[in-house]
Amino acid sequence: MLVGKELLDKARSLSNRPEDDIARGCGYVGPSGRLLKKSFYRALVEAKAEAQGWQLPKSSSSSSGASRGRQAEFRTRVHGNGNLLIGHAYTRQLGLEPGQEFRIELQQDSGTIVLQQLDQDQP
Repeated sequence: MLVGKELLDKARSLSNRPEDDIARGCGYVGPSGRLLKKSFYRALVEAKAEAQGWQLPKSSSSSSGASRGRQAEFRTRVHGNGNLLIGHAYTRQLGLEPGQEFRIELQQDSGTIVLQQLDQDQP
């Protein structure tokens, strides 16, 4: 991943390309191939500030070198197709495994949804 003057020079040379291509060309791609946009933009801002002689405060994640990654927000929304996604972070916290089956119970009075695990022999 380029930083400083090298980052600015490479970004300028790719300035006629889409932002994703610029970030990719500057090396801001994770091991899984996912584009690291936040890291790219932060490095770009730091490089521009450095070129102007400014000192930016360090963020806690960049100074420690460790990022928390995606965090569960305990918040979701109904998708356009009517589905309500719970997500991997929550199923992992509950210890749920692929293939487990549940009965969905709606409790109108409290507005809650309850999942009751079905035994293998239950219909």
